[in-house]
Amino acid sequence: MDFAAALDVAIDHLESLKRQGCKTVMVDRVLLSELLAPPVSHSPAPSTPSSVPSGTPPARVPTSLTSTPRASSGTGVVTEVSASNKNMKGGPGSASFALDREGKEKAMAVLREKILACVQCPHLVASRKNVVFGVGSIHSPLMFVGEAPGADEDVQGEPFVGAAGQLLTKMISAMGLTRQDVFIANVLKCRPDTPGQTSGNRKPRPEEMRTCLPHLREQIRLIQPRVIVALGATAVEGLFGRASVQITKLRGQWTQLEGVDVMPTYHPSYVLRTQSLPIKREVWEDLLQVMQRLEMPISAKQAAYFTKA
Repeated sequence: MDFAAALDVAIDHLESLKRQGCKTVMVDRVLLSELLAPPVSHSPAPSTPSSVPSGTPPARVPTSLTSTPRASSGTGVVTEVSASNKNMKGGPGSASFALDREGKEKAMAVLREKILACVQCPHLVASRKNVVFGVGSIHSPLMFVGEAPGADEDVQGEPFVGAAGQLLTKMISAMGLTRQDVFIANVLKCRPDTPGQTSGNRKPRPEEMRTCLPHLREQIRLIQPRVIVALGATAVEGLFGRASVQITKLRGQWTQLEGVDVMPTYHPSYVLRTQSLPIKREVWEDLLQVMQRLEMPISAKQAAYFTKA
């Protein structure tokens, strides 16, 4: 890719950020100096300006977004995107551009208003009490993603607040974190309607998850987590657009979603139903892998959870 084409790609990205409410981007000092420097020519300089090919388009210069130089981590990557908990190593290592904290919060607020006003699924709109946007730190490198809100979540407008949510909170606490240190969301932002039922939940339909997935993808793009924990088979199906998965075969195996590491594991509700020590240990082993990937300290006590004495 030549310089002009590369610049066009960068400008298109900046204009996309602007449309989403971003007014500033962070660029580290090394990258900024490279962007401001004139292109390096590897051939003899032309003797006259007329030697420039007549068909070469002029490079576009972005004027609608400002670049703010930040301290570099030494790797050429901005380090502003970081965990709220000091024990987690934050920020995806592949991003050259990233929103600063204020820009990210403004963009997420815009997205929140958009999601809360969503009416793309009329049957869900008619039955829902609340849209469940998500909760936690948007600056965290760790996300937990479930399938859809249940009855308790629909009432409170917050994901994972029922019995399964209480267990998830304990799982997060066992990692040495709190719900405020991570971000928790669902593939579906509205509770699946249950016509004719007075209680219980149903699995989201594939078409419902496809409709709602862009909202989750945008949350992921703004948060830029290093790791996503996919809670249960339906969460994996929704995230990856797969028709059917066997979580028993996928759990514990790393995969990727647009450059983000994903760890599938059992849904807390399944753990509650089985009350099986081996199942609890398998979930914990998955979370230990997450802790290792985030370079979090693991104590001997943590390593030994759910093992027989």
